[in-house]
Amino acid sequence: MKIEVSYALPHQQRIFSLDVEPGTTARQAVEQAGVEKVFDGVDVSAAKLGVFGKGVKADYQVKEGDRVEIYRPLIADPKEVRKKRAEKAKAAK
Repeated sequence: MKIEVSYALPHQQRIFSLDVEPGTTARQAVEQAGVEKVFDGVDVSAAKLGVFGKGVKADYQVKEGDRVEIYRPLIADPKEVRKKRAEKAKAAK
């Protein structure tokens, strides 16, 4: 089966094309892609995964044509950022 594994940093992105056996899990696909060899300091063993923008568990069995995405941890909580921005705007009025 042909699938893709993608990983992106702010200024560097890469899509790895793979041929995998049926029954391959998302985590196994990421390991086969060799992402850690291309991106120094990436720990894919603990990373959250998704397929076409929807989160999946590590044991999700990939299907023909899937693109497994490796998600980086958030730097800031989006809810807190919006809350602070709203408070700042309210104080400026």
